[in-house]
Amino acid sequence: MQFQRSLRLRGKEFIWGTRTYIMGIINATPDSFSGDGLLGTTDDWIQAAVRQGLRFVEEGADILDIGGESTRPGATPISAEEELKRVLPVIRALREVTDVPISIDTYKSEVAEAALDAGADMVNDVWGLRMDPAMASVVAHYGVPVVLMHNRSRPKNAVQEARLGGRYVGIEYRNLIEDVKQELLESVALAHAAGIPDEHIILDPGIGFGKTVEQNLALINQLDEIAALGYPVLLGPSRKSFIGYTLDLPPDQRVEGTAAAIAIGIDRGADIVRVHDVLYMARVARMTDAIVR
Repeated sequence: MQFQRSLRLRGKEFIWGTRTYIMGIINATPDSFSGDGLLGTTDDWIQAAVRQGLRFVEEGADILDIGGESTRPGATPISAEEELKRVLPVIRALREVTDVPISIDTYKSEVAEAALDAGADMVNDVWGLRMDPAMASVVAHYGVPVVLMHNRSRPKNAVQEARLGGRYVGIEYRNLIEDVKQELLESVALAHAAGIPDEHIILDPGIGFGKTVEQNLALINQLDEIAALGYPVLLGPSRKSFIGYTLDLPPDQRVEGTAAAIAIGIDRGADIVRVHDVLYMARVARMTDAIVR
């Protein structure tokens, strides 16, 4: 199968295979693993989020991904009401000042619907339509793209280390790549059943979500097998703990490790990279594109 070669979002055309697109992360949370959560950092944290978003656009972001709930290993879930309080003001404020496409990072249909009404253009679902049965129909109704992420996160498999953060241990796959592919295709089937067309589906192998350090490394190295499923691929290794445990470095010192993961990921077929450090990773992507594309 070959996916649609392009996607149009808010007047911007994404032509898959021609270059790597940059998704900048805006965390409207107080507890992001990466230390960049904006909630509570200042009385005017919404404007801080807007400033960050505009800076990301200037630095090369093609999409801004706004999330209100931390998904780090061991994080405490929050209600849809709390999540909405966090993300809606940021989406509305950014929509007033930029036409760059906005993604809502949520697995809750109620949050996705309100975010799309507020001006978001796509949904990034870390549970691949599996957590909330209504999510697929919301995406289909609004006619927007959706990122379907692979996820085997279970709290019982999460361990914490003060300096390096949370990671998953004891996660078993019969065959890592084949299992991830099969489960992603199950999410695709849920999308199809709701009427979401192929051209609106983007796959994410779920780096850091229910995988050990070694499994994350292997998955990036074999990302071409995910790309071979025929859909655009989003890769999100930025600052994650598999880098920290590989290099023995805390989240604020993982820029080089992130760069290596992104360069290899692009070589293996990533179409979008989701990052915290937009300026540096946009440069990494441009250089890697110049070599491999």
